[in-house]
Amino acid sequence: MLDPELPERITARRAELDEFEEQPAKQLAEVRAERDELAVAERVLERMSEQIADERASAMPMPGQVGGQAVMLIPHRTPDVEEAALPPDYQRILAVVRQAARAGRRPAVLVRAAAAVRAG
Repeated sequence: MLDPELPERITARRAELDEFEEQPAKQLAEVRAERDELAVAERVLERMSEQIADERASAMPMPGQVGGQAVMLIPHRTPDVEEAALPPDYQRILAVVRQAARAGRRPAVLVRAAAAVRAG
C-alpha cells in the first residue's frame, strides 16, 4: 500500500516548483522592462545632444568685416582652446599680458597690449 502522505508531498513539491518557476519569469520581465527604459533613455540623450549641439552652433559668433576681410571679432570660447588656435593679434595680447605679469606690472597692460596689436 502507498504512503498516504505521498500525494500531499507531491502536491507540495509541485507548488514549490511552480513558485521557483515564477521567480525567473518575474526577473526576466524586470530585466526586459529595464532594458526598454534604457533604450528610451539613450534615444532621449541622443536627441538632446543633437539639440544642444545645434544650439551651440547657432550661438557661435559670426565673422565680422575688418578692412574688407572676414575676421572673428570675438573667438568662441571653449575650455580646450590652445593659444596657437587664437588669431595672431590675440596671441600678441596674451604675450604682452604674460610679460607684464612677470615684471609685476599691471596698470599699463591694456595700453601696451593695444599698442602691440596696432603695431602688428
